[in-house]
Parts: sequence; C-alpha cells; structure tokens
Amino acid sequence: MEPLASKIRPKNLNEFVGQKHLVGENKPLRIAIEGKHLFSFILWGPPGVGKTTLAKIYASSLGADFYDLSAVSAGKEDIRNIVNVPRQGKLGEKPRVLFLDEIHRFNKAQQDYLLPFVEKGQITLIGATTENPSFEVIPALLSRCRVFILNELSEEEMLKIIERTKIKMPADAKKWLIAMANGDARQAITVLENTQSLYGKITVDNLKNAIQSKFLRYDKKGEEHYNLISAFIKSMRASQPNAALYYLARMIESGEDPKFIARRMVIFASEDIGLAQPTALVVANAVFQAIDTVGLPECRENLAHGAAYLSGCKKDRGAHNAYFAALEDVKKLGNLPVPLVIRNPESSLMKKLGYGKGYESYTKEDLLPDELKNKKYLN
Repeated sequence: MEPLASKIRPKNLNEFVGQKHLVGENKPLRIAIEGKHLFSFILWGPPGVGKTTLAKIYASSLGADFYDLSAVSAGKEDIRNIVNVPRQGKLGEKPRVLFLDEIHRFNKAQQDYLLPFVEKGQITLIGATTENPSFEVIPALLSRCRVFILNELSEEEMLKIIERTKIKMPADAKKWLIAMANGDARQAITVLENTQSLYGKITVDNLKNAIQSKFLRYDKKGEEHYNLISAFIKSMRASQPNAALYYLARMIESGEDPKFIARRMVIFASEDIGLAQPTALVVANAVFQAIDTVGLPECRENLAHGAAYLSGCKKDRGAHNAYFAALEDVKKLGNLPVPLVIRNPESSLMKKLGYGKGYESYTKEDLLPDELKNKKYLN
C-alpha cells in the first residue's frame, strides 16, 4: 500500500510548502522549474523538508525520465543501467534526471564513476544530502553542481502539511506532533499514519505509544545523537575501549553516518592525544579514508580498529590548549608587529629597513613580537 507521505506529495510548486527562499516568487529554483532550465544541483538540508519532492517537480517540469536511487544501496551498476537505456531520436530525446538520495553515502570511487556522465550531460544529477556537500562530494563533481540549502520547516508550515492529511485530531495532538517532528514533515506524517493504523483515534498518548522504532528515537539532530557521540568521545578520552566500542556500535546500528564518527575521531586524535602519540592522527585519517573507499557495512571494522587504537593512546592536550592560549593573545592584543628579523625582504627598500637582517634558520632568539617575549604557550 502506498504510504501516506507519498499519497499527499505535492505535484507542483503551488502545492509545495516551505523553502520560500528557493521557490518563492523570482527565487532560483522557481525560475529554473518554470523556465525549464536543465542543470545539475545538490539539495542540502535536514530530513523531511522537501528534497525529494522538489526533485520530482523539477524533473516533471522538464518532461524528463526520472530515476530515483539511494546512495545507501545503489552502485556503479545502477548508474550504468540508467546510461544504457536506449535513447529516442534526437527530436524526441528526453533528459535523464537522476535523483541520488543521500549522495554523501557514495564513496569517492562511486562519485568518480558518476562524474563523466554528468560532465557529458548524459545524466542531469540532483543530489540530496543532510551533510555539508563540501565535505562529502568530490570537488570535481561539486564544481558541476549548484548547491541549494533547504531549511527546517517552521511550525506554521508543519501545520499546513499535517492538515493536508485530512486526519482529524485535537489541537494538543497537533502541537505535540509538530514539536516531536522538529521540522521533519515526513516523520510527522509517518507517525500520524502509524498511530491511525494502530489506534484509529489520534491523541497525544496514542502518538507517544506509536513511536517505538529505533529509527524514530534516533534523531540525527536530536538529543540522543549528541548524547552518543559525547559518550563515545569521552570513553576514548578516559582510555576505555570497551565503552567506546559499545557507543560506536549504538551509533552505527542506529543509522549514524560513519563519516561523521570518523571526522570526530580525526579531531580527537589532535585535540586529546596530540603530541603524546603523533601517529594517532595518521591512524584517524586512515580510518576516514578507508570509510570513503570501503563504505558500509565493512567500514564498521575500520571504525572499531580506530576507536580501540585511539582509546589506548596516551593523552596530551598540550598542543590544543597552547593554540587557544595563543588565540586569546591574538584577540586581546591584535596585530602585533612581526619582528624585523623574520620579515621577508622582498625589495631593496625592505632590506634597507632591516627586514630579515641577521636571520638564522636555527636561531635560539625568541621570535615572538616584543610584547610577548618569553611567553610560553606550549610547555
């Protein structure tokens, strides 16, 4: 049976709710859709705010063949199959629009494979992502796409979408549902549909009882998301690999993006381990790269390896603390003059003024500005 969210999906911009900065009068996506402009783009924003719907409205406006893939399960073969679909004659040729949901889950090799088809115009790509595309999409592919940022839906916009379901409920149930969904229309509609199926009557208690799935309990922008990553980092900081591995497993099983975890491990390697074991940064970076190459589910072992290693490393926050101590002086004292001895004498005038005079590569002279002579940030 077709899900309720699919049944009430807007078919055009007049039915679409939210993202006025993109689809309002004279805004970029409205202009592109109404003008039938063909180009690749990426929709970046939180879940349930209309990325898939906008992609379908755009493809429909072009009269294009629309292909809907999820990067979680799709691979090179799926891309090849789309490209190999026989074309019609030149006059009747339709554009091929590929909607790639969760494009951040495509690893570098998969993105490299997709790139030439986008370059040659064989595929018009619409990527959807909840993650910053500048981190997750390879530069060559990103440079061929415009990026549109979508916002969380407001309470007023959520109310409009909920009322579109035509499911009757009291005001307090609407208010609770909107607060629970946190700007995610798809989640609100799914909970509403499940509650009606289970209980018939929509009440706050029935809505609460219907939310039992781990997927709904683990909101990537909610408290549990931050609780688990905090517990993971603090377990590694305390050199407790068993606890770190437990929280790692919780996050992966709940659907957390492995790149998010790996990125935090790279930060941890410098922030908490630092000079005590410099190879920690090498290992953390290797884990991040392995995830990009291997992907789920196999990259779980890479993450486990990295978490166990980082947990066992000696800890030293010296470099981290020293940097922020130096930053305080930068903010407090502003642009202090750089000592002449380490200024670069790029012209004859600069030489006459003493730039670089007496400089020695391995000098023991204090090279800090005069106001900070003998200041120690790193002991």
